[in-house]
Amino acid sequence: MPRMPTHTARRLLIEARQRAGLSQRASVVARIENGDASPSWQTLERLLRSAGFVLQATLVPRLQGHSHMLADVPRILRLTPEERLIELRNAARLFETATRKSS
Repeated sequence: MPRMPTHTARRLLIEARQRAGLSQRASVVARIENGDASPSWQTLERLLRSAGFVLQATLVPRLQGHSHMLADVPRILRLTPEERLIELRNAARLFETATRKSS
């Protein structure tokens, strides 16, 4: 079972416990909050759930290097929705033509 980084689990647990008005009476909670233990994801979820919280995690894609396309974003943002649709239609036609010629 993957482990949470200690400092992250510690901060989450402290905040949840304090916001729920609970004490640090359980030894496992004290060890996690002091940074002496790193809970499994399952343990952290259980502890946060008992404090009245649900742990949610999301994945955010990390950019791999620099894309030349990012330089075009300011121009695209200045376009009206209709102009963006025209750009999309033109790009679709280009890709369709390129696909037909390479087949």
